[in-house]
Amino acid sequence: MKMNHNFSNIAQSYLFSTVAKKVADYTAAHPDKKVIRLGIGDVTLPLPQVAIDAMHAAVDEQSKQETFHGYGPEQGYDFLKESIQAYYAMRDTKLELDEIFVSDGAKSDVGNILDLFDKDNTVLVPDPVYPVYVDTNVMGGRKIAYMNANESNGFLPLPDPSVKADIIYLCSPNNPTGAAYDRASLKAWVDYALANDAIILYDAAYECFVSEDVPRSIYEIEGAKDCAIEFCSFSKTAGFTGTRCGYTIVPVQLEREGMNLNKMWLRRQTTKFNGVAYIVQRGAAAIFSEEGVKQVQEHLDYYRENARILAEAMDELGIWYTGGKNSPYIWLKCPNGMESWEFFDYLLENANVVGTPGAGFGENGKNFFRLTAFGDRENTIEAVARIKKLLS
Repeated sequence: MKMNHNFSNIAQSYLFSTVAKKVADYTAAHPDKKVIRLGIGDVTLPLPQVAIDAMHAAVDEQSKQETFHGYGPEQGYDFLKESIQAYYAMRDTKLELDEIFVSDGAKSDVGNILDLFDKDNTVLVPDPVYPVYVDTNVMGGRKIAYMNANESNGFLPLPDPSVKADIIYLCSPNNPTGAAYDRASLKAWVDYALANDAIILYDAAYECFVSEDVPRSIYEIEGAKDCAIEFCSFSKTAGFTGTRCGYTIVPVQLEREGMNLNKMWLRRQTTKFNGVAYIVQRGAAAIFSEEGVKQVQEHLDYYRENARILAEAMDELGIWYTGGKNSPYIWLKCPNGMESWEFFDYLLENANVVGTPGAGFGENGKNFFRLTAFGDRENTIEAVARIKKLLS
């Protein structure tokens, strides 16, 4: 038999697994130290009560024959799709129900969407980048080109006409940098994709954190429905990181080489995916209710305040950074010329604070570092105090 030797071309350990092991080794050697984790982008607040109540009610439904739900539609129940549709309509973005596909999270779909594309495509990703974009394409044997995201362009690269790409990954607000594209910049990417017959894979997982006048969806840009697929998630919006629910938008008009991508994705999902649990979808739909919106906003405001606390500390220390306003992440330049893994060790050993080394996101991240606002308030304040004491 033959194996997929492309796996030999990726790091043997996923970035966050490496971070977790280093932290575990340190805490085992220093059990008396209180380590504060501001690394992985996992939330800390519990699910909104409205989602819990809806899921409890759904569990009760499953206990009665007349309300029991077995296999559901692989693309999601209409009650959740209609809630998502209404959510987009609030921002003057019209979606058809058939364009909405409910999934178990954006991470899965960002990788699985590649089933629609031949491996003989050039993929364009930013550097630094969410590792999943790169690793899933390396596993598939695709050629990868990199956008030069850096300090001078605010980690928001624009299209380079000299580069020909077929598949383009964009994430805004960005993970890991927290930077967000404005309308003019996204229009430049849409125009590039249309001119090159390319497809944009647009990761909008952090759209709920947008507080300034920047797009929350690629479909706010004219022409995007002819060249873009959008991914979103309830993980950061409503704390579903452990509950798993997201959605992908594939426009019905999106076609390449005479093939309709919406129909292809439907065929792929009905073949390889049995859908998200009914109970989880009931919880997800509840967050779009009037009370659900209120509770979600309270959670988002909590994390936004954590981001403000982190950003204010960077301002006081005179450290360059992006993010913190439209994103739960602070992407900072490592002090004193340190590289990111060096700064990781320095911060862990001297302040007992954990962040994420920028080098794990690409070559352009080697002198940068990511802190997350998803910690609890007390730990965030204490971590900031430790960092300021160490770096002042």
